[in-house]
This record gives sequence, C-alpha cells and structure tokens, in this order.
Amino acid sequence: MLILLDDNAPRGLARALTGHVVTEARERGWATFQNGDLLRVAEEAGFDVLVTADKNLRYQQSRTAPIGL
Repeated sequence: MLILLDDNAPRGLARALTGHVVTEARERGWATFQNGDLLRVAEEAGFDVLVTADKNLRYQQSRTAPIGL
C-alpha cells in the first residue's frame, strides 16, 4: 500500500507502518499545499491512503468516494 503522511501526522508514524511504502508530504515538496490540493495531488500520484490529523478535511471536499479518516 502506498501511504502519504500529511505534515501534521504524528512524527515517527512511518516507522510503525512496516510493510507499506510510506512517504511524507514534505519529501514531495507538498508541505505547503492546502487540504484540497494535497488530496488531489496524492490521488493523481497513486497514493492509496492519506494520513492526516486534520479533522476538517472531510468537510472541505465534495467527493463521491469515501475518505478514510
């Protein structure tokens, strides 16, 4: 599974997700993206999961597919 960690995800979380390919948003230069932009580029890049601590993300999107928060 290809997992993207948002900048606000807990530090060290990547080490706990063994068996998956984990990338942090800042590694891709995406640290300053707003939520909608981050979700869009993550989806376009083929990420399966976006891990974020942002509780408002679900209210900022008009998506038909569920977002696993």
